[in-house]
Amino acid sequence: MSVIRVEDADGVVHDLEPVEGWRLMEILRDYGMGMEGCCGGSVTCAACHIVLDPQWADKVPPPRDDELEKLDELPFLHDTSRLSCQIIWSDELDGLRLTLVKEA
Repeated sequence: MSVIRVEDADGVVHDLEPVEGWRLMEILRDYGMGMEGCCGGSVTCAACHIVLDPQWADKVPPPRDDELEKLDELPFLHDTSRLSCQIIWSDELDGLRLTLVKEA
């Protein structure tokens, strides 16, 4: 069984069982992690902003230009900020660690 370790905005850690080929946003949404996925992955809302654990940042595919542009519009960023709608789950990501962003 593959796992994603997610720290929510309150600091509680959750181990989620992902589905191959799904966007991280979809997995987080379906587990009730407060991820609405407003734009459905079209990179227009940035509501799925996450922070990857630094040890994992280079193990996921790099962001495309449209994702980088949308991230630049956010009021604050972390070095490993990403949009979860742009990361597709594969078993190579087993053990991935990320933090949900507390916006306010």
